[in-house]
Amino acid sequence: MIQMVKVGKWIARHRVLMLIVGFLLIIPSVIGMAKTRVNYDLLSYLPEHLETVKGQDILVDEYGMGAFSMVVVENMDLKDVQKLEEKFENVSHVKDVLWYDDVADISLPVEMIPSNLREAFFKGDATMMLVLFDNTTSSDDSMDAVGEMRKIANEQCFISGMTGVVADIKNLALKELPIYVVIAALLSLIVLELTSGSFVVPILFLLSIGLAILYNLGSNVFLGETSYITKALTAVLQLGVTMDYSIFLLNSYEENKKRFPGEKERAMGHAIANTFKSVAGSSVTTVAGFVALCVMTFALGRDLGIVMAKGVLIGVVCCVTVLPSLVLVFDKPIEKTQHKLLLSNMDKPSAFITKHYKAWILIFLLLLFPAIYGNNHTKIYYNIAESLPETLDSNVANAELKKDFNMSNLHMVMMDKNMDAKQKKKMLEEIDEVKGVKWTISMNSLIGPTVPDSMIPDDMKEMLQSDDCELAFVCSEYESATDEVNTQISAIDKIVKSYDKSGMVIGEAPLMKDLQDVTDVDLVNVNAISIAAIFLIIMIIFKSISLPIILVAVIEFAIMVNMAIPFYQGTSLPFVASIVIGAIQLGATVDYAILMTTRYQKERQRGREKMEAISIAHKTSMPSIISSGLSFFAATFGVACYSQVEMIGSICTLLARGAIISMIVVIMILPAMFMIFDKVICKTSIGFLGSKKKPAEVK
Repeated sequence: MIQMVKVGKWIARHRVLMLIVGFLLIIPSVIGMAKTRVNYDLLSYLPEHLETVKGQDILVDEYGMGAFSMVVVENMDLKDVQKLEEKFENVSHVKDVLWYDDVADISLPVEMIPSNLREAFFKGDATMMLVLFDNTTSSDDSMDAVGEMRKIANEQCFISGMTGVVADIKNLALKELPIYVVIAALLSLIVLELTSGSFVVPILFLLSIGLAILYNLGSNVFLGETSYITKALTAVLQLGVTMDYSIFLLNSYEENKKRFPGEKERAMGHAIANTFKSVAGSSVTTVAGFVALCVMTFALGRDLGIVMAKGVLIGVVCCVTVLPSLVLVFDKPIEKTQHKLLLSNMDKPSAFITKHYKAWILIFLLLLFPAIYGNNHTKIYYNIAESLPETLDSNVANAELKKDFNMSNLHMVMMDKNMDAKQKKKMLEEIDEVKGVKWTISMNSLIGPTVPDSMIPDDMKEMLQSDDCELAFVCSEYESATDEVNTQISAIDKIVKSYDKSGMVIGEAPLMKDLQDVTDVDLVNVNAISIAAIFLIIMIIFKSISLPIILVAVIEFAIMVNMAIPFYQGTSLPFVASIVIGAIQLGATVDYAILMTTRYQKERQRGREKMEAISIAHKTSMPSIISSGLSFFAATFGVACYSQVEMIGSICTLLARGAIISMIVVIMILPAMFMIFDKVICKTSIGFLGSKKKPAEVK
C-alpha cells in the first residue's frame, strides 16, 4: 500500500506529463482503429470443424466461388434481361451469372423449356437469375460487387442473398456507430450532472473514459479484425462498466483532501492508491464476466470477450493515471462549479426499505417462479436478416423472391464428380420429394444426361464442376433458421450421405442450422462458467461459502427477471443477445452487491449488531449503487432506442433494463437476505465478525 501511495504521488506530481502522454496516444490509437478490419458477417464466426464451414472453404478453393445472390427481375423484356445479365457479368468479382439463356436461346418460347427449369427461372412476369461471386459472403469484394449491381439495377430488379444482407448491415452500422457514442455520452453526462457534486467533473469523467475507449479500439489492430457488434458495443459497454471507477476516485480524493488540507498532490496520491486497490478488486468480476464469453465455440464471444476485458483493464489504468491528472489540472473549476448532491441523503428511503425487509422477501418469492419460467421460455431467433429493418434493400428483395417464386432459400449439394449419372439423377429425384423443396438444378437438368462430357460448355463446367466435386442447387420455400428448413436440411443431408458419404449440403440455411446448434450449447456453457468464476472470486474476497451463494443468487434473479420480460411481452430475442447478456449483466452489476456486502462486513467487524450494520451498509452504499446503475442505464438506453440493427438494439435494451433491475434488486432484496441469513453468514465466513469488537465509528 505504501508503495502504491508513492506511485500515486508521482502521478500527481507529473500530471502534465501524464496528460501529454495520454493525448499523444490518441495518434497510434486512431491509426490502429483505421487499420482494424470490421467483420459484418456473423456466420463467419462458426467453428472451422463444421461440415458446412468446410464446404464453404471448398467452394472458394476449388470453384473460386464463395457467395451468391438471387436476382428477381419483374416486368422486363427478355432481351433487356439479357443485357442486364451481361452488365452483371462485367461487374468486378462476379464470377458468373446463371440464367435461362445458359440452357436455351431466348428466342425459344418459355413454354418449350423443361418444366423444372421453367419453374426455376420464370413465374408470371418475373424471372430469376443466380449471380455467383468469386469471394466469400462477407468479403469486401463481394459486398462491393452487390453495391455495384444495385447501381446498375433499376426499380424492377431486386438483389437478395446473404451478401446483400451483410452489405446492408455494413452500411447501416457505419451510419449509426458514431451516433451511438454521442447518444451514450450525452445521456451519461446528464445522469452524472445530476448525481455528482460539480458541473465540471462529469466532463472530465467522459474525457478520461473516452481516451480509454480510443486506446481499446486502437489496440484491436493486434486482433486483425473485430465484429461490427463488438465495435458498436465497445464504447457503450466500456462507458457503462468503468464509470464506477471514476466516481470512486473522486470520492476518495474528496475524503483525502479533508485528511490533508492544502496538500492536493498528497491527497490525490492516497486517492490513487485507494482507488487502485478497490477498483482492481471490483474490476475482476467484470473481467470474469467478459472472459467467460471467450469459451464460446461461436467465435463472436471470444471477439467481444477479449475486447471488453481489455477495455476494462485499460479503463482501470486510465482511472489512476489520466483522470487524477485531469482532476488536479481542473481543480479550481471543479470547486467553483460545485452544487448540492441529488443523492446526498438516503436515510429515510433506506430506513423504509430495511424496516419492511419481509415484504421484499415475499415479493422475491412471488416473482421467482414467473422469472424462471419466462427466462426458460423466451423465444430466440437465429435469422440474421430478421434483425434488420424491412425497408432495407436485402429484405425488400427477399420479400419479392418469396412473393414471386415462393422461394426463400437456395441450398447447395456438393457431391463426388465421378458419381454414376443415374445415381445422381436418382438422388436429386429423392431430394425433389422432400417437403418444402421446390426444384433442383444440376448439370444433368441443365444439359441433359445424354450429353457427353466433351460437349458440355466450359463455362458451365467451371460453374458446376471442380477437379473432384460437382454442385447442384436445391430451392427451398422455407426461410432460414426455422424448424421447417432445419428438418428439410437434415432430410436432404441424409439422402446425400446415402449416395455419397463425402457429400455435403451447404449454404446460408445449413450454416444457420449449425449456428443454432452451436450457440444453444454456448448459452449453457457461458452462463455456467461466468457463475462459477464470479462465485469463486466472491468466495476469495469474503472468505465465505454462504455470501457467494447469496450474491450470485440475487444477481441471477435480476437476470432472470430481465430475460423473462420479452416472454411476457410476446417478443423474441436475437441469439447473440440471449448468450452475452447473462455473463455481462452478472459481471457488471454484481459489483453493486459486493459494495454493500463489503460495508456490511466492515460494520459487523466493528461490533455493530445485525440491524444497525445492515442499515449503515444500505444507506451509505445506496447513492453509489444508484449513480452506477443510472450511468450504465444511460450509456445503453439511448442506443437501444436509436439502433435499427436489432442485434445491437436488443443487447442494449437488455443491458439498460438489466442495470435498473439489478440496482433495484440489490437495494431491495439484498439487505433482506442479510437480515434472514446473518447467522449463517457469520458462521460460514472466516473472520466475518473480526477478531474482537472494535469501537463504533462516528457516522
